[in-house]
Amino acid sequence: MTDNPTLPSSDLPPAWEPAAVEAELYEGWVAAGYFTADAASEKPPFTIVLPPPNVTGSLHMGHALNHTVMDALSRRRRMQGYEVLWLPGMDHAGIATQNVVERQLASQGLSRHDLGREKFVERVWEWKAEYGGKILDQMRRLGDGVDWSRERFTMDEGLSRAVQTVFKRLYDDKLIYRAERIINWCPRCRTALSDIEVEHSEDEGELVSIRYGDGDNAIVVATTRAETMLGDTAVAVHPDDERYRHLIGTEVALPLTGRRIPIVADEHVDPEFGTGAVKVTPAHDPNDFEIGRRHDLPSLTVMDLTGVITVKGPFEGLDRFEARPAVVAALREEGRIVAEKRPYLHSVGHCSRCDTVVEPRLSLQWWVNVEPLARAAGDAVRDGRTQVHPPELAKRYFDWVDNMHDWTISRQLWWGHRIPVWYGPNDEVVCVGPDEEPPTGDGWTQDPDVLDTWFSSGLWPVSTLGWPASTDDLAKFYPTSVLSTGYDILFFWVARMMMFGLYAMDGKQPFDHVYLHGLIRDAQGKKMSKSRGNVLDPLDWLDRFGADATRFTLARGANPGSDMALAEEWAAGSRNFGTKLWNASRFALMNGATTAIPVPARDQLTDADLWILDKADALVSEVDALFEKFEFAKICDALYHFTWDLYCDWYLELTKVQIAEGGARAEATRAVLGHVLDTVLRLLHPITPFITEVLWKALTGKESIVVTEWPTASGSAADADATRRVEGVQKLITEIRRFRADQGVKPSQRVATRLSGVDEAGLTALVGAVTSLARLDVPGEDFTASASLEVSLAGGSVTVELDLSGAIDVAAERKRLTKDLTVAEKELAQCEAKLGNSKFTDKAPADVVAKIQTRRDAAQAEIARVQARLAALPAG
Repeated sequence: MTDNPTLPSSDLPPAWEPAAVEAELYEGWVAAGYFTADAASEKPPFTIVLPPPNVTGSLHMGHALNHTVMDALSRRRRMQGYEVLWLPGMDHAGIATQNVVERQLASQGLSRHDLGREKFVERVWEWKAEYGGKILDQMRRLGDGVDWSRERFTMDEGLSRAVQTVFKRLYDDKLIYRAERIINWCPRCRTALSDIEVEHSEDEGELVSIRYGDGDNAIVVATTRAETMLGDTAVAVHPDDERYRHLIGTEVALPLTGRRIPIVADEHVDPEFGTGAVKVTPAHDPNDFEIGRRHDLPSLTVMDLTGVITVKGPFEGLDRFEARPAVVAALREEGRIVAEKRPYLHSVGHCSRCDTVVEPRLSLQWWVNVEPLARAAGDAVRDGRTQVHPPELAKRYFDWVDNMHDWTISRQLWWGHRIPVWYGPNDEVVCVGPDEEPPTGDGWTQDPDVLDTWFSSGLWPVSTLGWPASTDDLAKFYPTSVLSTGYDILFFWVARMMMFGLYAMDGKQPFDHVYLHGLIRDAQGKKMSKSRGNVLDPLDWLDRFGADATRFTLARGANPGSDMALAEEWAAGSRNFGTKLWNASRFALMNGATTAIPVPARDQLTDADLWILDKADALVSEVDALFEKFEFAKICDALYHFTWDLYCDWYLELTKVQIAEGGARAEATRAVLGHVLDTVLRLLHPITPFITEVLWKALTGKESIVVTEWPTASGSAADADATRRVEGVQKLITEIRRFRADQGVKPSQRVATRLSGVDEAGLTALVGAVTSLARLDVPGEDFTASASLEVSLAGGSVTVELDLSGAIDVAAERKRLTKDLTVAEKELAQCEAKLGNSKFTDKAPADVVAKIQTRRDAAQAEIARVQARLAALPAG
């Protein structure tokens, strides 16, 4: 046996302890510059821009999943010889960050208004410097191979310049305008909200039916927001509804107000829903606003920015939720309440930042005319410039961009990109670009609002690479290669980036591929929430199981577009997989596995060697194909099955026999052992980077697996005969082991055995492996078989005769089997009693009856097995 030139296994600790090495390994990778991209490189580019987490955020399971996916894609491409840029950064998160700092001020008895705008913004920057961005440190723990030298923040000077540039261009192109429209309004945050900042839940409320007017002119409407009736300016019915045709064009008295309002015909009304008549409050409902525009109805705002009623009268000064029962009580007193349904479950929008119920409100805001931008975003996917994975989600993308409403982009906040518009004393309006001076003089003021966070993050793929300047990074790394994100923000962020990227880059798409993964749910498929107590914390997993186990668990559940159920025991299983890989690698190194010598020619290899090499070739091809389709769950399953089932459980066992032979056979086996382990480690590296780094360096003695080459298949034709013979041996050993277990023979007990038919089955060269791995002894001259079995193989049948005398404790085995028989007979009796009871079988669901029948059949089979086993035991 020659010396192994690589690091001996004794230099590997007995167990894999991720906490002891992960941080040092990661910082070593960063210091070595492995993740730093070079725009001057001649390598083909591969680019991912990290979906920027909020500066206030912390790593949650959704982040951990997405980061695992992006890191796996990046690490593989780096190994394949690409110039990889994975660009990190953070979003300024306007509402969330402002709320955090305002809460700090409130604890000191102050408000932002006490500081003033300039001082408040300074305070937010101070908070960011001290507390913001902790998620970036957590990314390092996960192993994210990002280029930290290019870290960006949406409020950085360069990105702010990009925001001002695109705003000016859109404004000049008449694609940005200011108008009154219905928006989502948060009375607590006192700002407009985007749709994605509104979370809907089924809340308990009250549905009240109110009679407007009297006699033949009376009409009944229903509402869950009775207080908004104070702002009603019409009642609408469907033009073809015979019940109300005579009322169309007439007026009806609006209770409590002294006003008369018209009854209008509008096709938006569903005559089958409720009474078929709806109250129209144009200033407080988006559908009512559109009805109001079609019929030229006035819009009456009935509450202020904090949700307090402003209408003169008995309800003035009441909060909207105080006004609601007060209005109902007043209507009831007038005899106007026709029906009340309580509790009434209905969908209610809440501010995602503070959980306040959102109020639809007519407001003067800045808007983007999305029609031409959305059309371009749809065309880019339709013509294949950008491909959506899985393809079936492209339809949802088209449904959104083809029917997109204009986007409100102004927010009533102080933290964010200030809208670059100035208003003059004579109603002048000037939009200022980044290289232009704003107008000065008396009466000129800048718009107080800031831009929606999604406006700046929509520019992320171009602004982070230097746009609007013509930078080397932009020339090299745009379009980006892949966007990986959850399907839940397909409509919001992805569509906005598509629109802005195409607009800014003259039709050049921001991504070649959009990979959409699902949401993470608990083991029962339920959405994780703090109230349910089913939230899993990736930081806890990193502490307990390590980064590799956390990443492998997440990747193993990642099917494109599908939600993922997740449980803690699966992370423990992934940790066990790491332990299996560690122990197998130590065994291989201990037995001289090496990559320092080439694998011999195929005609010098055993069937076992050829079999594992062919399986490794097939694995490389399979993993490559799956990576191209973003099938991470299948990648992990393929790697797990090969590593655990084929390499560890079979090939390592078969090599013990071959290495024991010594000489050239042993040296060839060590080369194959090392070659296949090298392949496995490189294939696993993108998903489990830390353990593979340690093991690969121990195996090869080289610099780092991060910058080694991605494995490729050998190109050799698979040896079908060798595979058939090895699979025959596997089946033979498995059947012998099962038979021994059934006979009560201890796994370590060697049993004298005679094998017949081995030559005919073509397994002569592998008979040593069978006797070694099945714990068989060569029969002596006085051999007498006490048990036998026949195993059918592809090349023929093998008869196995065993002498079990002395191999088992007959009394103990009889006692064990008798106990098993009693349990099975009791189970059978219970099942038959239920199935014989007509009251049960007639009333129980069919699937329940079927389960009892299955249990009965299983009990009968177990009884037969145990009785046969008892009958076969020697007397005594």
